[in-house]
Amino acid sequence: MEQATDTIPAGPTAIRHLLLDALTLPEWNEAFLAIDGPPAAAQGAHYALRVRPGLSGELHYTAVEADRIEITWQVPGFREVGTWTIGPDSKVTHTFEQTGPLATVLRPAYRNIATIRLARLANRLRELAHSA
Repeated sequence: MEQATDTIPAGPTAIRHLLLDALTLPEWNEAFLAIDGPPAAAQGAHYALRVRPGLSGELHYTAVEADRIEITWQVPGFREVGTWTIGPDSKVTHTFEQTGPLATVLRPAYRNIATIRLARLANRLRELAHSA
């Protein structure tokens, strides 16, 4: 399991909104090539997913709470359960666990990815604030 925490320069509402905007996840998560499904994510929402290098699978919102969002995604040989916990001070903790034979092979490439994902989340929120 990997975990990182950072204070994101945006309010908790903006952070939560971006994490629940599933169709735009590929804009800031480089592993995702395309996501297709309902525009408004809710607990139990299912999405078709394509990831690098072109594998197809599914993404599910397995928990949607005021301060915690859990996303599970899988492709053949790989499954990830990722949790985003949002504090009132915009301190965000991202934790994930990956399983499967492909996850074992890719484990070295995923070192520090929780920290990188938090940075990408912060950058995307900054871009959205500047374009508003």
